[in-house]
Amino acid sequence: MAKKRVGYVKLIWTCPRCQTRNPGPNKFCNGCGAPQPEEVQFEQPAEAELIKDADELARAKAGADIHCPYCGGRNSAGVKFCGACGGDLTQGKARPTGRVVGAYRAPSGATRACPACGTANPLTSLKCSNCGSALPAGEAPSAAAPGRARSSKTPLLIGGVAAALCVVAASILVFLSLQRDERSAVVEAVAWERTVEIERFGPIQHEDWQDEVPSDAGAVSCELEYRTTQPDPAPVATEVCGTPYTVDEGSGFGEVVQDCSYRVYEQMCTYTVNEWAVVETRRASGSDLDPEWPEVRLAGADERRGAEGETYDVTLRSDGDVFTYEPSTAAEFAAFAVGSQWTVTVSGLGAIVAVEPAR
Repeated sequence: MAKKRVGYVKLIWTCPRCQTRNPGPNKFCNGCGAPQPEEVQFEQPAEAELIKDADELARAKAGADIHCPYCGGRNSAGVKFCGACGGDLTQGKARPTGRVVGAYRAPSGATRACPACGTANPLTSLKCSNCGSALPAGEAPSAAAPGRARSSKTPLLIGGVAAALCVVAASILVFLSLQRDERSAVVEAVAWERTVEIERFGPIQHEDWQDEVPSDAGAVSCELEYRTTQPDPAPVATEVCGTPYTVDEGSGFGEVVQDCSYRVYEQMCTYTVNEWAVVETRRASGSDLDPEWPEVRLAGADERRGAEGETYDVTLRSDGDVFTYEPSTAAEFAAFAVGSQWTVTVSGLGAIVAVEPAR
């Protein structure tokens, strides 16, 4: 999937000394003044505005901050000497990047009360607009009340029972298919059918994508239809994107992105080409042992005799049970005279697996 940039936001970090939540770009804690530790994790605020200021956008895109190898001070990407101790940052360690910190949530207008004075503040605020007190972490309100939790054991139990039943059923079918019962039977009835297809050469309509239409096609008519989904944009495509999420840039800023795919639309065409096609099937049938082919008369040079087919059915009765056997050739079929005696081998599933003349 393609990643689509939505924008950038300020992340936050929590001071391990006083638990004050600070804007991600801050190198020192707003509560106690302690420097931002190297191992601190940037977090996503409950809600965040997309950055619009040009200078802040430039800082967000600059890359990961670098920690001084001498004093541990945090420096912006591209700086050659530490701002705290003046040390050479050539061997400095860049903060990790690429960690997904969570789904992005735009400002919703929801508020939380300041624990010190009770003033309502937006979820985007880190300190109270009235008294300046640090605000605790807050979560964005859910869109709907959570549903009642369901035990995961019930579906697993049902699935296990269903799987066991399937195994038992399969075992029974295999057992029955392997069973054999040899019985005497008499031919009660016979039937046959023979078919001949008539083909005609002329315009036949087809449907295909435009790039697969033959060069000699006629009566071409096309419409846009969905063909495929791909990760990259296309001239005629619909963009389908997932929920925006935030990726840690290692600078106190996060890049908000979406995973997107593209539903590509192309021309689906109907067209005609001249070719042989079945226009009619002639049939002949009977209930005797003398099968014959149906009469075929062609209308002209644009018609021809096509594929032939034949089927044979023999009905056998054995102790009140009726079985149907299908000989594969006319020669085999000819042996089943009505009233003749046969020995049939039947499986446990009731299917004939062998037929022999009675001894």
